[in-house]
Amino acid sequence: MLGAMRARLLKHAVVVVLLALYVAGGAYSSLLSRGPDEVALFWPAAGVGLAAVLRYGWRIAWIVPVGTLGVHLLFDPVPGVFVPWSMASNLVGVLAGAWVIRRHPMDDQLTVRFGLHALVGAVVMSAASAAIGTSGMLHAGMIETAQWPAAASRWLLGDLLGATSIAPAMMMLLPGRNGQRRRFPASDYAPETERLAWNIALMASYLLMAWGGSLGGNYAMGLVALPLGVMVWSAVRMPPNHTAVACALTMLLIAGLAGLGIAGYPRARAPLDSVYLLVFLIQVAALPLMLAFAMHQQRTSASVLRQRASIDPLTGLENRNAFEESVKPLVSGGPPLPMALAYVDLDHLKLINDTASHAAGDELIRGVAGVIAAHMHADEHLARTGGDEFALLLRNCAPMVAEDRLRALLRAIEGYRCGWDGQMLGTTASAGVVTFLPGQADYAQLLSQADAACFTAKEQGGNRVCLASLAAGDLLDRTAAMRWVLRIRESLEKRALELHCQSIVPLHPGAPAGRHFEVLLRLRDPRTGERMDPGQFMPAAERFRLGTRIDREVVTRTLEWLEDHPVAAASVDTCAINLSGEAVIDEGFIGWLSERLRRNGFPPSKLCFELTETSAVRDLARARRFINQLRELGCRFALDDFGTGFCSFNYLRALDVDYFKIDGSFVREMHVSPMAEAVVRSINEIAHVLEKKSIAEHTETEAERRALQALGVDFAQGYAFDHPRPIDEYFADDGARPR
Repeated sequence: MLGAMRARLLKHAVVVVLLALYVAGGAYSSLLSRGPDEVALFWPAAGVGLAAVLRYGWRIAWIVPVGTLGVHLLFDPVPGVFVPWSMASNLVGVLAGAWVIRRHPMDDQLTVRFGLHALVGAVVMSAASAAIGTSGMLHAGMIETAQWPAAASRWLLGDLLGATSIAPAMMMLLPGRNGQRRRFPASDYAPETERLAWNIALMASYLLMAWGGSLGGNYAMGLVALPLGVMVWSAVRMPPNHTAVACALTMLLIAGLAGLGIAGYPRARAPLDSVYLLVFLIQVAALPLMLAFAMHQQRTSASVLRQRASIDPLTGLENRNAFEESVKPLVSGGPPLPMALAYVDLDHLKLINDTASHAAGDELIRGVAGVIAAHMHADEHLARTGGDEFALLLRNCAPMVAEDRLRALLRAIEGYRCGWDGQMLGTTASAGVVTFLPGQADYAQLLSQADAACFTAKEQGGNRVCLASLAAGDLLDRTAAMRWVLRIRESLEKRALELHCQSIVPLHPGAPAGRHFEVLLRLRDPRTGERMDPGQFMPAAERFRLGTRIDREVVTRTLEWLEDHPVAAASVDTCAINLSGEAVIDEGFIGWLSERLRRNGFPPSKLCFELTETSAVRDLARARRFINQLRELGCRFALDDFGTGFCSFNYLRALDVDYFKIDGSFVREMHVSPMAEAVVRSINEIAHVLEKKSIAEHTETEAERRALQALGVDFAQGYAFDHPRPIDEYFADDGARPR
C-alpha cells in the first residue's frame, strides 16, 4: 500500500517537473527573441517534450500544448490567433519525432546506430514543427510571405538544437517508469581524480569564453569551440550522462551569450547569421554525443566479451578462468584460515542426455548449480568448470568440516528433482576435496588433488565424498595413477590393448595333447607406441575400478581371435586368462561370460581362468561362489601366485581349483635358498594330494627346469621355454589362417 502511494506521488512529481522544465525552456527562449514577430534562436522545450514522450509514452504528450500555452501566457505574448498554431506545431512535431525514433528498438539507446536514428527523428520533429509554426505566423500576420523560408529555417534549427542538446540529458537524468535511472558502472570510466580535473577544465572553458568577449567579436566566437575539446574528453573517458549534461549546459550558455549579446558576444541579427550559428552549435552538441555513444557501445561490447570469457552462459556461475583468477591469490596469500578446494562431478549425466535429451541435461545442470550455490557462503567461490563439473572454494573449513559440508551438499543434489517433459529427473554427484592453509600449496597442485579425489569417489561407485591428502607421496602416486587411467581408457576405446601368448610346458610325459598357453596383456601407448606390461598399469586400473573392463576386453578379444582362426583354436588344450580381483565382486560378469561363450562356440573346457591367491582369500565366500559358477559353465580355474598369501593352505579345501600356480619368486630362488625349494616341493605335494596340477611360473633357466622336473612339478612357464609373443605370431607355426 505504502509502496503504491509512493509510486503515484513519484509519477505526479515527475509530471510537474516536466511541465515546469518545458515552461522554463520556453521562458529561456523568449529571452533570446527581440519581439513576438521573431523566431526564437533556441527552443530547449523541444528537447524536454521529446524526452518526456520517449521516456514515459504518448500519454504524457499533453504537457507539450499545455506548456506552450503557459509560455505564451506568462513569458512570450503573441497574437491570440497564433496560439493554437504554436500549440499544434510543438505537439505534432514531438509526436512525429517520437514516432520515428520509437520505430528503432530502444532496449539499448546508447549506440551509434540509435544516435543516428534519433537524429533523423529530431530532424523530422523540427521540420514538422517549423512547417506548422511558421505557417501559423504567416496566417497571423506575424511575418511576410518572403520571410517564411528564413523563419522556417531558423525555427527548424532552433528546435533541432533543443532536441540534440537537451533531449539526451533529459533521457539520462529522468527516472524510468520503474523509478530507476540508467546506471553506469564507475569502474568502466575515469577515476574520481580525472573527473575532478574534467569539471575544472569545463568551468575553465566557460570562463575563457566569457573573458573572450572583451577581445572582440571574432575572438569571442572562436572561443566558443573551447568546450568542444572538453566534451570530446568527456565522451572518451566519462560516462555518457556527463557528456550529455555538459552539452546541454554548453548550448544553454552559448545560446545565451550569442542570443542576448552579452559578455562582448555579437548578437546574430541577420537571418543567415542565425542559421550559421545554429548549424555550428548543432555540430558542437551532436559530435561529442555521437562519440560518447560510440565509446559506450565499445565498452558494452568489451563488457559482454569479458562476461562471456568469465561467466558460464548456462548457469551464470564463474567459469574455470574466472575461478582461477579469483582463487589463486587466496591460495597463495590469503588469510591464515583453513580452506578447502572441492571438485564436484555429477554422476551418470550422460544417461540423462541420451534418454531425455541434452536440453534436459542442461536444465538439470542449471538446477543443480542453483542447489550448490544455495550451500555456498557469501565470501566463497563457485564455478562450473566443465560439462557437469563444479569447483568450490570453501573458507574456514577444517578437513572434517569440509567433508561434512560436501556430504550435506551431495544429499541436497540427490534430493533435487527437475521436471522435464512430464518426468522428474534427478542425479547424484561425487566430490573430491582437499584442505589447506594459504601458502601451503599452489593452485595447480590443489586442483589436481581435488580432481583426483573426485575421480576416486566416482570410481568407487559415486554419490560420495573423497578427502584428498597434500602429502607429496600421495600426490605423486595419485597423479601417476590418474595418468595411467587416462591411457588405459584411451587404449580401450581405440582397442590398443594387445594379446600376447606364452606357453605352459608339460614337464612329464602323458600330458594332454594340444597347446597350453597363457594370454598375457600388453598396452601399447597410442601416442608413443611404447609397449608396457600389466605390472605397470594394472595397479592403477584396479585402484580406479577399471579391472573388469579390461577383463571383458581380454576375454572378448581372445574369443574373437580364436573364432576367426579355427585351425589355431582346434590346436588348443588350455587357454589361460587372468582375471582381476574386481571380477569376483562383479555381479554381472558370470552372466556376461555365459552369453559370450554361447555366442562364440569355443569350448568352455579349454578355458582356464586365473585369479591371484591374494584376491581369492580377500573374500573367501565370494571367491568360492565365483569359482564354482565358472566351473559350472565348464571352465577350469587356476590359483595364481600361490604361496604369497597368509595361511594359504587353510583355504585349499574351500577353493575348488584345477591348478596351483607356484609363485615365480620361489622358483627363481630355488638354487640359492633351501627354504624356497622346500616351499615349491610343499606346494607341489599338496596339489597332488588334492588331485590338482601344479604350474611353476617364471622358469627362466634350464637348471630351474630340471630342478622342477625332479620335484615332480607338472607344468612350467617362463623364458626357459619361450618369451611372450603376439597371438598371431605365437600361432604362426601352426599355419593358422583367418576364416
